Amino acid sequence: MTPGQILGAILLALAIGFGGAWQVQAWHLGERLAEQAGLHKDDLAAISNAAAAQVSTERGKRLAAEQRTTSADQQHFKELSDAQRNQARLRDQLATADVRLSVFLDATDSASGCSVPATPGTGSVVHAARRAKLDPAHAQRIIRITDDGDDAIIALRACQAYVRAIVR
Repeated sequence: MTPGQILGAILLALAIGFGGAWQVQAWHLGERLAEQAGLHKDDLAAISNAAAAQVSTERGKRLAAEQRTTSADQQHFKELSDAQRNQARLRDQLATADVRLSVFLDATDSASGCSVPATPGTGSVVHAARRAKLDPAHAQRIIRITDDGDDAIIALRACQAYVRAIVR
């Protein structure tokens, strides 16, 4: 063998060795990348499962809050309709004179000049208190004012219950 052939054989052996080393390194790199891809896939699956569980929990909380507010709304609607029915019945009784509003008078107030007798009449349930009947129009206005107050109290309770349900 000539020195050129020996040199060629050595260069060929080195090229094959380097090529083989590169192949081994590429193969190891491929294994590492596949392993990292598997780990990344597992991490993504865990993150997706955790996010789905959190969405499910939040959905359950929202549905529970909606149910609480719905039942509170139904309760307050019932209270409001009952109060309005009672108010309408009282207004009807005042209009037909079935019920009359009266006020207590101060028996010690001599400046009032009211000549209402101090003793009750027969069939009266008021004992020894001076009373004066109110004009029906004034009585209706008083009833409207108290109706508005009752409605406002019911609406306030409904708002408070709603806020308590949302804050939970």
